[in-house]
Amino acid sequence: MGLIRLFWLAFGGVFFALAVVGILLPLVPTTPFLLLACYGFARSSDRLHHWLVTHPRFGPLIRHWRDHGAIRPRVKIGAVLVMLAALLLSVLIGLSWRLIGVQALCMGAAACFILTRPHGPADPES
Repeated sequence: MGLIRLFWLAFGGVFFALAVVGILLPLVPTTPFLLLACYGFARSSDRLHHWLVTHPRFGPLIRHWRDHGAIRPRVKIGAVLVMLAALLLSVLIGLSWRLIGVQALCMGAAACFILTRPHGPADPES
């Protein structure tokens, strides 16, 4: 196995592991890590790439983004609600207002990006 292929395989593996962590921890994103894992596997392992794209849980998110550059409305709402919950948690645990301001700015930019993506076709499996 070539060194470059090994690099992309490790890249995909690390980001897939982070995506799994994102499923378990509500403040860690899942979809961006899945997309990066898919990118790495596409350059290193046809078998792992195919497994990820056809996976019943992960595949629809990846295919929807790949085919349409779109995020389903339900996923958009969930992402923004998690960002708001994280910000509220930061206030409740008493983080400094400066840190909360930085969080709000970053999360606001991420929310704007997410909310401005198209919904895609009506059928989520398209």
